[in-house]
Amino acid sequence: MSLPAVLLRILVSLTLALLATLPARAQSNEPGCRPEMASLRLPIQRVQLAKDEARLTFVGHATFLIETPGGVKIATDYNDYVRPPVTPDIATMNKAHSTHNSRSPDPAIKHVLPGWDLSGQGAARHDLTLGDVRVRNVPTNIRAYEGGTDYDGNSIFVFEIGELCIAHLGHLHHPLEPGHLRALGRVDIVLFPVDGSYTLDQSGMLDVLKSIQARVMIPMHFFGGGTLSRFLARTQDIWPVERRDQATITLSKATLPARPTMIVLPGH
Repeated sequence: MSLPAVLLRILVSLTLALLATLPARAQSNEPGCRPEMASLRLPIQRVQLAKDEARLTFVGHATFLIETPGGVKIATDYNDYVRPPVTPDIATMNKAHSTHNSRSPDPAIKHVLPGWDLSGQGAARHDLTLGDVRVRNVPTNIRAYEGGTDYDGNSIFVFEIGELCIAHLGHLHHPLEPGHLRALGRVDIVLFPVDGSYTLDQSGMLDVLKSIQARVMIPMHFFGGGTLSRFLARTQDIWPVERRDQATITLSKATLPARPTMIVLPGH
């Protein structure tokens, strides 16, 4: 074999090896998350929590890192593009888009909880207690790719830590019915999408927040500041808005605001 042919084979082999190390591309048209974002390592302050506190860090898109006083770490809508810089003990996932679930979750995660039934036979049912946190789900429907409705295709995940109840609405596509609200119970902190197109429209999401009546409302799943600003413009005469400089917030039942408040954390 000639020298140029040998060099060409070496170059092809190196290129294939490099491509194999790159993360897979998203399989949906949902914007906002790029494969290279998986390499980001956001700093997280390590401050000891009191027994009635919980710490939330907005990692990006729909992913939050939730930490308990007992040291349990939870990642919401865990995926292959935006991940917290630590391995969670629990990872919740939703089905709607690849930016909300993982094809290759870290094998060190103790509990991976998909928000849909992998067998397709019904709704996912989770009620897990690990250390000082209880995690349960409330199934919701989503729009199917081929049209129509994928019944019980996603979940709202509820995290009970001490006296706090945190609800992550995931990729919610429809208003909540009385049955959903009964299943949720009291919600102190709600994490909700505001994009207004891939999930529920902004008017519908506003109605959802009014029905949940959480004391702290933290928006997520927005594609640029314009989307978020449009939603906040709808709420400015209803609830006060606090913009934080840090992506991490520590909350307890005792420190919840006296009236429902929108808290905006920096993130993607």
